Order: sequence, then structure tokens, then C-alpha cells
Amino acid sequence: MAKKNKFQPSPLRQPGLFDISDPNTDGGGIFGEELPVHPSILDFVVHHTATTADNAAAPSNPIEEPIKDYPVERGSLLLVSFGSGSSGNCAYLGTRSGGILIDAGVDVPTVTKGLESIGLTLEDVKGILITHDHSDHIRFAYSIVRKHSWMGVYCTPKTLNGILRRHNISRRLSDYHRPIYKEFPFELAGFRITAFNVSHDGSDNSGFFLESGSQTVAVATDLGSITERVNHYMRQANHIIIEANYDAEMLRCGRYPAYLKARIEADDGHLDNTVTARFLSSLLTPRLHNIFLCHLSEDNNTPQKAIEAVGDALRGHPDVASGDITMPRLDIFPRYERSTVYSLHL
Repeated sequence: MAKKNKFQPSPLRQPGLFDISDPNTDGGGIFGEELPVHPSILDFVVHHTATTADNAAAPSNPIEEPIKDYPVERGSLLLVSFGSGSSGNCAYLGTRSGGILIDAGVDVPTVTKGLESIGLTLEDVKGILITHDHSDHIRFAYSIVRKHSWMGVYCTPKTLNGILRRHNISRRLSDYHRPIYKEFPFELAGFRITAFNVSHDGSDNSGFFLESGSQTVAVATDLGSITERVNHYMRQANHIIIEANYDAEMLRCGRYPAYLKARIEADDGHLDNTVTARFLSSLLTPRLHNIFLCHLSEDNNTPQKAIEAVGDALRGHPDVASGDITMPRLDIFPRYERSTVYSLHL
């Protein structure tokens, strides 16, 4: 397969729907030994078991004690992921006083236990931001909000329509919907939040730019190319959460059928490690403090490959090599486990 240049910090075509494979998978979501699997059944299959190699490769160990026992700098934000990848995505961003969930693709007991481990409960969550309508990002949204009625589901109207049309989920989710619109900021849990367009194959796909005091966080969990809007918001961020989905050689030599490989490589598919690495290197300024890689494919990537690709690109930046810029912290959200609890500050 010819390798495309997905890093183009200029406007690209708007992605259309691409339904030849289940939107829940990233190409790291095909299960069993037989291929191809008919796309209509993939949406109902969930990863339950991580591989031993993946567990061993996690770049950092989760903190098991409550965060209240750890010093957190005044004005800092807390970030913790409860799962990242085609098995389910959900992260908490906020403070000790409360915050938000980004996506709701991880089961409620896991999220509850993860919050408790940092001294919080679901009572402290003010709302859920939904990036797009794929089931690994939304499957537990209704389970959460129906027992916590103050907690709105914040997504675009097109995203909500996609959720209700494409998934077996209660129509009552609409009761909790708080419509948002791309490029129109809104306030939630102490954040000023702006949704922006990303190139992926859902019904509607959003990244989020969050401002809290002097700190800024940019999130793009699933995207197939670096569009102008992604470039615009990522360049303003102190802390970045971005996909590094696949290693091109692993995908090329892997067992996926040609149509699925094409979906993953498409401009509205997923990001190759090298594309993510090149883009992140282009963003390096003293403003950037933290980079978190998310949504790694289980079958077409490894944490070591992602860290190596991005780390080498950052270290190779002339200003890092000369010592003019300190290399930002680089880490990976584990696929199936709670991440380290990160204290984000300037």
C-alpha cells in the first residue's frame, strides 16, 4: 500500500461516511481468528482481555492510593484515563472539586472504581463530552446519566442522531442531551470548551479544546488526518491528548483484509505513529508541557513502537537537541486499565 501524507496543516476535504467496517473498531477491533468478519456483527463485540505483552508494556504504573494522599499543585488539573482503544474510551479531566468525563465507552463499575481511587465519585462529574458516535465511545453513556440526572451528555445534534440511529441504546438518552456546536464555546465544570471538527468516519466527529484559567488542553481521540482545525487548536495547547493508532508496517503485514486496511489508512480513518510523531514535533514550543498518546490499535501497534516513534521525533527537534526547549512529558493511555493520575500544571 502506498503511504499517504496525512500530515497537512491546511484544510482537507470534509470526510463523508465510510461504513464498510464497523465504526466501533479501529482495525484493532477484529476478534477471533477468521477474517474477514462481516461488518454488521462487529459493533456487538467488545474486547475483554488485554494481552500479556500489552500489560507488560505499559509505560507507567497506575497509582493505587487516592490522589488526596498526593500533593497536587494549586491550580493544577487532574487527568486520568479509564480505558483507551477499540475496547472502550473514557477519561476524567477536572480538579479535586469536580470535572468532566471525555467519552463514555467504559463500563460504570470501572469508571466508579477509577474515580474513587482518586478521591472522587460520579457525584463530582458535571457532564460527559462525546467525541463521536462510535460505540467504543458511547456505549455506557445512558447507564451513567440515567442514575445521575444532572449530568448532561454534551455532543452535536448530528452525533446524537448517529448514536440513536446506529446503536441499540435507549431513546431516553435524548432527555440528557445538551446540544453543542463546533466553534461555539460553552461553559462546563469550570472549563471553557470549544468543539472542533476532526476527520473520522462517524456521523459527526469532534475534538475538544478546553480552557481552565491559564491552562489549555486539546483532545483528538480518533482522526485520520491532521486538518487545519486540528492544527489550529493543538498549537494553542499546553497539554495534548491525541491518537497514535497504528504502525504502518504492522498494518501492511498484518492479517486484516484489504478493505479494512484501506479504511484505517483513509483520511477519515486513523493516524499512523509516524504521522502523529511528525505533527507533534512541529508543535514544539515552550508552551507544550504534556503529550498523551491514546487509542492504540491492539493488533497493529504496540506501546513501545508508539513511544519510540514520537519520542525520537521530539528528541530530534533542533530546539530540544540544543536545549532551548525542554522536551514535554510523553506517556500512553493504557488500553484496558486505569492510567497514572496526571497533575497538569504550567
